[in-house]
Amino acid sequence: MSIQVILFDLDGTLVDTAPDLGLALNMQRERHGLPALPQATIRPYASHGSRGLLGVGFGLDPEHADFAAMRDEYLDLYDQVFTHSPVMFEGIPEVLAAIESAGMQWGVVTNKPRRFTLPLMAAMGMVERAACIVSGDDAARPKPSPDTLLLACDIARADPARCLYVGDAERDIQAGRAAGMRTVVARYGYLDQQDNPETWGAQIMIDTPLELLRQISI
Repeated sequence: MSIQVILFDLDGTLVDTAPDLGLALNMQRERHGLPALPQATIRPYASHGSRGLLGVGFGLDPEHADFAAMRDEYLDLYDQVFTHSPVMFEGIPEVLAAIESAGMQWGVVTNKPRRFTLPLMAAMGMVERAACIVSGDDAARPKPSPDTLLLACDIARADPARCLYVGDAERDIQAGRAAGMRTVVARYGYLDQQDNPETWGAQIMIDTPLELLRQISI
């Protein structure tokens, strides 16, 4: 069955946002009297949102009494720097151009809050090109629930069975499979040493964005 739409996760798949995510975390650590963490330490957690970042930065999980206040503080700091230095991963511009040249659509489904997603996409010049842009707070449940992916299909008027979802975290693959999509692991993203993407159940794994074009014969 031919593919109608290729959907991408944002952080760690389409755009490298780890430096700015890490910058905000280190700003918060400084505020609390802690030394900066190396970017290499923070990077594997960049796809896991505030849960992962506050975990590596402060040892907090969502059940901790201080988590909500620390999350709000982190997001306010990130709001100051989130368009500081994002870049598309090498090969992504060529991938998007090839998708468009083939007469196909592409879109974004992310757990990032909408307050950051749209300005970030605008800063990268991608808003008008995307068939859909769905954030984590656009549906009742973010990934690993399929809700945001199914919403993206509604917006793009696409059959989930004819969509491909590309992401760098296990919850991306879980959400894509639950939505009835074919899935791709972006191994160039923010995986850490404990991740085992071979067990996630994706149909395709790629080490560079350009491999996607070869895998699906665009």
